[in-house]
Amino acid sequence: MTSSPGTPEPFATQERATGRATITDVARVAGVSVATVSKVVNGRYGVAAATAERVLGVVADLGYESSLVARSLRRRQTNVIGVLVAEFEPFSTELLKGISAAIDGTGYELLAYCGDAGRSDHVGWERRSLSRLAGTLIDGVVIVTPTLALPVHEGVPIVAIDPHTGPTGPATVDSDNLGGARTATEHLIALGHTRIGYLGGRSDLESARLRELGFVEAMTAAGLTPDPSLVLEGGYRPDRSDRPTHDLLERADRPTAVFAANDLSAIHVIQVAQELGLRVPEDLSVIGFDNVPEAAASTPPLTTIAQSLHEMGAEALRMVIAMLESGTTASKHTRLPTRLVERASTAPPPAA
Repeated sequence: MTSSPGTPEPFATQERATGRATITDVARVAGVSVATVSKVVNGRYGVAAATAERVLGVVADLGYESSLVARSLRRRQTNVIGVLVAEFEPFSTELLKGISAAIDGTGYELLAYCGDAGRSDHVGWERRSLSRLAGTLIDGVVIVTPTLALPVHEGVPIVAIDPHTGPTGPATVDSDNLGGARTATEHLIALGHTRIGYLGGRSDLESARLRELGFVEAMTAAGLTPDPSLVLEGGYRPDRSDRPTHDLLERADRPTAVFAANDLSAIHVIQVAQELGLRVPEDLSVIGFDNVPEAAASTPPLTTIAQSLHEMGAEALRMVIAMLESGTTASKHTRLPTRLVERASTAPPPAA
């Protein structure tokens, strides 16, 4: 059967294109002009309701999507919010889950972009990513752990989650790193530990500085003097924390507990301890920070300080949308509380 001009092709008999559907495909199947399809998908007036409904049905059936770049040039907006991460690891993945849940029903879409994969020059990745995406593909952006202080105005509203430099520049969302580290240390002290090792993050990160400061403050408040030889840098990564972990656990006067500044490093401490024949928590207590899903799945399950990662992501998204809808770029800084999650990796120290 051959359709006459202006008559829509039946959905049941139409042939789907093998590649990406184009606006011409939509016009042909719907039996209208390309200009009519353009009016419908861009929300312009001048198309009868029945025709618009038919065009939208074909759009859905063919899976047609107009070019974000073309749409942004015409309308100066894309209704897309970018989420820029250095890499997709457990911390950023949990934030993305919160952002994804919060965007439902807002009318916006998400574009997740990994800007640092495979690069050796890690500093400044967020500026490179912004230069590629801002103004054409995204209307606003959430940046996870940016390495540099960003200007308040970058062409799009920006919210930074846990920035390396702390709450400066554009709007930020972070957790109470200082208070959380105090809580972790106080938990170990309450169990009876006095010789506690600390495996920190990177010295150039504000979150790492605050967590180490919280550890020192809690020790000092309890009348304990931190042993500088037990305070080592682990870089927030298992590969970088491997050597300092061995240094802590292989010494004759090893600590009875280790506070690692993030969960992945803490889980690696447990693995190294087990390789060395140490039982956790009978011989060594271990506590982490973050509460990523891997913490509950470790053996034994990891006691940790929970950041509200889903809520951090959701709050950052709400802040971006608020700036988009108000037309402002206010430098609001939001800090969320942390909490202790007791599992099976901590216990009183072994009897002397």
